[in-house]
Amino acid sequence: MKKNEIYEGIVTELKFPNKGIVRTEEGNVTVKGVLPGQKVSFKLTKKKHERMEGRLQEVLVPAENEIKPECPHFGICGGCTYQNLTSETQAEMKAGQVRKLLTNALQNFGDAAFYGSGVSMPVIDEDTVPGSVNVPNEILKKGDWFEGVIQSPKAEGYRNKMEYSFGNAVIDGPLELGMHRAGRFNDVVTVDQCRIVDEDYRKILSATHDFFKSREIPFWRKRTEEGYLRHFLVRKAHKTGEILILLETTSQMSPDLNEFKECLLSLDLEGEIVGLLHLTNDLTGDVVKGEDIEILHGRDYFYEELLGLRFKITPFSFFQTNSYGAEVLYEKAREYAMEGMKLMSGDDTRKPVIFDLYSGTGTIGQIMAPVAEKVIGIEIVGEAVEAAKENAELNGLKNTEFIAGDVLKMLDEVEEKPDFIMLDPPREGCTPKALNKILDYGVQSIVYISCKPTSLARDIDAIIKAGYRVVKASCVDMFPFTANVETVVLLSQQNPDDRIRVKVDLDELDETSAEAKATYKKITEWVQEKYGFHVTNLNIAQVKRKNGIIERDNYNKPKSDDSRQPGTIPEKERAITEALKYFKMI
Repeated sequence: MKKNEIYEGIVTELKFPNKGIVRTEEGNVTVKGVLPGQKVSFKLTKKKHERMEGRLQEVLVPAENEIKPECPHFGICGGCTYQNLTSETQAEMKAGQVRKLLTNALQNFGDAAFYGSGVSMPVIDEDTVPGSVNVPNEILKKGDWFEGVIQSPKAEGYRNKMEYSFGNAVIDGPLELGMHRAGRFNDVVTVDQCRIVDEDYRKILSATHDFFKSREIPFWRKRTEEGYLRHFLVRKAHKTGEILILLETTSQMSPDLNEFKECLLSLDLEGEIVGLLHLTNDLTGDVVKGEDIEILHGRDYFYEELLGLRFKITPFSFFQTNSYGAEVLYEKAREYAMEGMKLMSGDDTRKPVIFDLYSGTGTIGQIMAPVAEKVIGIEIVGEAVEAAKENAELNGLKNTEFIAGDVLKMLDEVEEKPDFIMLDPPREGCTPKALNKILDYGVQSIVYISCKPTSLARDIDAIIKAGYRVVKASCVDMFPFTANVETVVLLSQQNPDDRIRVKVDLDELDETSAEAKATYKKITEWVQEKYGFHVTNLNIAQVKRKNGIIERDNYNKPKSDDSRQPGTIPEKERAITEALKYFKMI
């Protein structure tokens, strides 16, 4: 095969997020923007050894499940990926992709990757392509650990935030306001019939486009650094109906924006515009950024509600872009957290200390606050932390603390130790150093929420090696018609005292004399106080076993002879041995 030549092939698989594998007589080629089952033509753009990439030219034969898109912008606008599939088919396809990614990450560990007995790796039918639109439900749901996918309550009109750009579709063409053209970052398409936003967005976008176009006000051009109009941000709360709008411009012109304000306020909308802001930005970067904000109308924030809590949101606050889906996602995360807490060990009945890491505006932490002794959230974006504090006060929560800073550094400064961890990192996942520090706490259970399954699959490998096991996993299709999906995983350690439920008398009667001397928690605290570092329950269990302390059947035993449980470093082994001696267990 030669570069820049046109070839044809059949799409056999779709890897996350949208990398199609096209089978040709000469080999497999990766082509984006295709669907399994399609026959396509493509131009070969890259060829390096056996890795080949191409650019889609034409769909010659559609896929069996393909439908006619309702959105007239599909294929032109770079926003949506799957307007040519039903929402149900999209959701199943994403579930297949995620399950395959996680299965591949866990397969090296065998059954030992899963919590509890009787859980086996799902069997993949060789005749069925995982991640394709043809994956049947029984394959998607096979294996008790993977619960499948939950669809967004709304597939259309679900977005609560849109960031539009001013530009043109062709060089020297008329003003456009909308999304970048697919594959052409410098071209902008006016998306006044977009299906993933509601009618209020479409009316506001059309009115804004017409207002500035009729007055021939130019957009800012990055190449020449000349022009006025830059970006247009619209946010709308689905529960309260409040709308916040921000117009970003340069300082190169000074048109009368009061006319623009009156134009928008005169629109017949279902929601209410509670704030209209003007941001002046003369920086060269093509992002909505700056501090010079003028309030043209109302206020610089709006309110949204999730699961009975109220949140104050500013123009740049991070908040899930699908409020309907966010409730489903957080309900699932809370369900997993409650199940994880049931697996916790301890010698008292106090509520747990929960760490909400990469906490954003503290949404998850505040949802978990009623069942916690204390929630500590850590987030690197200072504005998000201030919003979290304000929202916690707004919701009357007295047991939350939100800290601004990098998770890796801030964990060294927090005196409290977590009993439970909620982990919701950025798209690229955790850095190795941060993840190792998180795992060193040795908490019984972790709920990991991920918006990028490939990052999750990478991190899960390290988490399993640290002694954790997958209890459950599921997807939430927060972003219908796009290639993105959220994934929630419950991971837990399977160690002796980790499985002791405080109120179960049978376990207490079944203790050996050595086990009765000190709990894992007491040993951990003794080592921490005397040596200044943390040991996990797995570390303690391994040293206990090495010293001949009897352990109950099914507790702390690997699932197979080649289980890949990590060993305990000599420094920690010596410290634990001293603790066992101190408590007269050896």
